[in-house]
Amino acid sequence: MNNIREVDVVVIGAGQAGLAGAYHLRRTGFEPERDFVVLDHAPAPGGAWQFRWPSLTYGKVHGMHALPGMELTDADPSRPSAEVIAEYFAAYERAFDLRVRRPVDVRAVREGEGGRLLVETSDGVWSARALINATGTWDRPFWPRYPGQETFRGRQLHTAQYPGPEGFAGSRVVVVGGGASGTQHLMELAPYAAATTWVTRRPPVFREGPFTEDVGRAAVALVEERVRQGLPPRSVVSVTGLPLNDAIRQAIADGVLDRQPMFDRITPDGVAWDDGRHVDADVILWATGFRAAIDHLAPLKLRGPGGGIRLDGTRVAADPRVHLVGYGPSASTIGANRAGRAAVRDIRRLLAGEPVAV
Repeated sequence: MNNIREVDVVVIGAGQAGLAGAYHLRRTGFEPERDFVVLDHAPAPGGAWQFRWPSLTYGKVHGMHALPGMELTDADPSRPSAEVIAEYFAAYERAFDLRVRRPVDVRAVREGEGGRLLVETSDGVWSARALINATGTWDRPFWPRYPGQETFRGRQLHTAQYPGPEGFAGSRVVVVGGGASGTQHLMELAPYAAATTWVTRRPPVFREGPFTEDVGRAAVALVEERVRQGLPPRSVVSVTGLPLNDAIRQAIADGVLDRQPMFDRITPDGVAWDDGRHVDADVILWATGFRAAIDHLAPLKLRGPGGGIRLDGTRVAADPRVHLVGYGPSASTIGANRAGRAAVRDIRRLLAGEPVAV
């Protein structure tokens, strides 16, 4: 614990939310490395985007909102989103001199002395007066458990490991999950796979009409209410439904998006339902989403009885030094930008000894 470095604010994560927070710190007078530090465990700029599969081109990305202060212009829609967005994030870090430290793994955040927080990392220990946690969800893929799962002789993988459709040529693939990733996987796999089967726990909800600001605000408000109550956040898409565009309509007409109810068990050679149905499978692809990557905050005991962390805006209700951005209602690109700004506004008041707005 020697050589503890002191700053006012530690930002954990350099995806959209972390960079937005760092930008607003910089813009309001905080100096990187002197007043704040940004720690990122990824090997390069780009946040979780750098790990997306190559067939997810920039033109297929839904609602990528520019970072504050710098637009993403002239991007080639046919290029992989991992490349386009990683280059954009790298240029952004340079333009605003954010001096992101990477790769740095944050192992724990715990109580320090004098009301400060200790951030224990692979690069030493930092002492901070406030924390912006922007660690997202990519590192915590959610794998449901079903009877017989360990007996399956084929391949099981999660969206986080999806390499693109070519590797599934000639395979019988079961895709599990009713979100945007599940439908994207199915539409990509259909020309390559010998057969695809789509299963979801609940019937998918397709949204007609444009995704207006009012629709977006209403969806975010529902997610926000959950975190205000201290419940684990649900994804925004679970509230908004899936956009019914031309590609989706065609996939439904072609039978690619023919949803089946969730199977009851997994067998060595496929999946089965209690009514006697069985589908042979070589691959089960779990497009079952992610959970917030916040285990490093466990020493602070922020979780409430509901299993989540209760927030007032981005501020943890139980500890006003800690802000979660890109979490719950701000887990979208535009939400992350707004959350970064709100977190910095509150932190400035906290550090100045002013009352923090509720």
